[in-house]
Amino acid sequence: MTNTAAIDEKTNGHKPEAHNGHQPEWANPRAMAIPAEGFFELERGRYGPTYPRTPACHGFTIIAKIKPGTEQEIRAYGKKLEDSVAASPHVLAPLQLHYLRWVLFPIEQDTYFMYQGIFDTDFDKYVEDAIQLFSSTGITTIFEKLEGFPEDWRTNAPAFIKFVRDHQRPSFLEYGEYPFVSADEIKKALRMKEAFTVMLDQYQ
Repeated sequence: MTNTAAIDEKTNGHKPEAHNGHQPEWANPRAMAIPAEGFFELERGRYGPTYPRTPACHGFTIIAKIKPGTEQEIRAYGKKLEDSVAASPHVLAPLQLHYLRWVLFPIEQDTYFMYQGIFDTDFDKYVEDAIQLFSSTGITTIFEKLEGFPEDWRTNAPAFIKFVRDHQRPSFLEYGEYPFVSADEIKKALRMKEAFTVMLDQYQ
């Protein structure tokens, strides 16, 4: 049995308790049903209503029609992004991402693109950070292949964000196995686990 397995066996699957006797927020899975509007109370942000932080952190799902004849370019862009991250693993770090998922699918004679992202910043800051990232690195955005996307997006953040908001499809349910935990907290915990494992190995 490995040291990590022994640690897991010792905890017996139970979630740890904080020093005050209460379990931390992430200890129990959480589900959150969200109204059709995408928010519980109308609160105005910089560009429109703010969206709540859910057990799955922040995120959005963008669905838009692609420009005719661009499907292969979009797929090639996915490979380009893979190569960019392989060459510079932290190139997307400013976006504070957990996950991205891109999907192409047909509706009648047209092809649509779905962009799903889970991240730790709020909705509008994510888009602002994306504009800054793309402008500073020279990486273009896949949204350029979508119908109606503003050509002046590099210098027109409100137009970029309006496009994203107009094509956002809010979730009506989100679930987190370890709710409200940031990507940095997850990586920190994994580093601590690795360090603890190395320490135990040295005592054998």
